[in-house]
Amino acid sequence: MVSRLSFGTHLLILLAVLALAGALIALSRRKAAAGRIVRLSLGGILAADELVWYGYRLHEEGFRFPDALPLELCDLTLWLTVVAAVTLKPDVFEVAYFCGLGGSSMALITPDLWAPFPSYPTIYFFLSHGLVVTTLLMLAGGRLVRLRPGAVWRAFAVLNAFAALVGIFDAVFKTNYMYLCRKPVSSSLLDYFGSSEEIVGRFGLG
Repeated sequence: MVSRLSFGTHLLILLAVLALAGALIALSRRKAAAGRIVRLSLGGILAADELVWYGYRLHEEGFRFPDALPLELCDLTLWLTVVAAVTLKPDVFEVAYFCGLGGSSMALITPDLWAPFPSYPTIYFFLSHGLVVTTLLMLAGGRLVRLRPGAVWRAFAVLNAFAALVGIFDAVFKTNYMYLCRKPVSSSLLDYFGSSEEIVGRFGLG
């Protein structure tokens, strides 16, 4: 939970993400060759970091079904960010941009941590989410790929399609991927949406 991380350390991490993104944006705008090196490097680091995490969990916990699969929104957007950084494909970037910035930014601001800082799981959490935000801001701010008209609606459609599939999985296997069944224990923006019981009552569905 957030209480395991001091406010000062948490704030420093958030500022570091913004500072890194700003520096890489400036570098990418200054030289086109630098932008290519930066985006490919970020894509490679993100992919390597995620694969190392998969290996760590497999070694420490073994294969756990159904509650340890990469079915969170941040799992999807991380790999979309990797593909966007490597290929600069607008279709991929648009989904990664809106879903990745929305999901990873909220994760950074209100982290739902299950291990103390500075253990490897916590370092991985901030590194992966921070690099997703940094990469997406760099791609957009460095003018390496542009958002097209209607991008937000296409991203919204993909998000809802993915959530529907994950929701079916949650219902069948009694999991809670994407927090579709229960809100995180730590405080987050989801607290302002109320509980499922409150929503049912509000709309007269009960």
